[in-house]
Amino acid sequence: MSAIREFRIHRFGGAEVLQADDVEPSLPDASQVLVSVRAASVNPVDFKIRSGKYPAVKEDRLPYTLGRDVSGVVEKCGAQATAFKVGDEVFGMVGISGGGYAEKSVLDQKAIALKPAVLDYVHAAAVPLAGQTAWQGLFRHGQLKAGQSVLIHGGSGGVGHFAVQFAKAKGARVLTTVSTDNVAFARSLGADAVIDYKTQRFEDHASELDMVFDLIDGETRERSWALLKRGGVLVSTLTDPSQDKAKEHGVRAMRYTVEADGAELAEIAKLVTAGKVKPHVAKTFPLERASDALSDVEKGHSVGKVVLTVE
Repeated sequence: MSAIREFRIHRFGGAEVLQADDVEPSLPDASQVLVSVRAASVNPVDFKIRSGKYPAVKEDRLPYTLGRDVSGVVEKCGAQATAFKVGDEVFGMVGISGGGYAEKSVLDQKAIALKPAVLDYVHAAAVPLAGQTAWQGLFRHGQLKAGQSVLIHGGSGGVGHFAVQFAKAKGARVLTTVSTDNVAFARSLGADAVIDYKTQRFEDHASELDMVFDLIDGETRERSWALLKRGGVLVSTLTDPSQDKAKEHGVRAMRYTVEADGAELAEIAKLVTAGKVKPHVAKTFPLERASDALSDVEKGHSVGKVVLTVE
């Protein structure tokens, strides 16, 4: 098999450490599939890994190919990877060993699903990591149900814009905080109440909540505890919430890390196909400009997702 291009880091640091390498592609193990990548998503975890600030990726994993989710076409299946066949159009989460910023990537068959026909590869690549992060935060950990209320901090970002749509599709009342520039976008997602955190105090618009989905941390989290009803829950993707604060307010609180789950991704695909969820892609970059794409995400305040295209 001929060499492929991957964007890897050989040391931790800033934008300058990401480089293009021509390498022999990995072959799938028994339960894995090799995917010819058409598009790869860019996520905040990528620059955390690049900078050496992500605990699960240490120097012993270098050189490391960035990228945690992709869409593309199945090129080869392992002996026990019978859920998919060569030629299937799929999308999914790459394992913590990385490999998304590449022309080909190996994924576990349990981490992928068939790509919704209504999505092109670019929009499909935007879904897996951010979409499952939102899904698991709301439903697996937050146990959000129809008729309940949730405040989503950062509802215009990669994870947040999925969370708003998922919660609405579930039948919840959705409040979200965004910056002034993103108010109209958040309203277009279907949020019941959009709070401009630059000009409004969210405490004035929310109370007796069943859930706070915290994608911001810091002062925003501290101001959110009192808005939860007793028995409510605060869920975060960031630092561990204070269990003392949780006990004080009579609520649950937790931090979690997303897990790849192809069956769950297939459920998300159904909502996409039904028109209830639409991934928003703010910008695309060719794979050769992976460093620029990552720098763009690192600046923050992105609306939706940034995606790499692979020719």
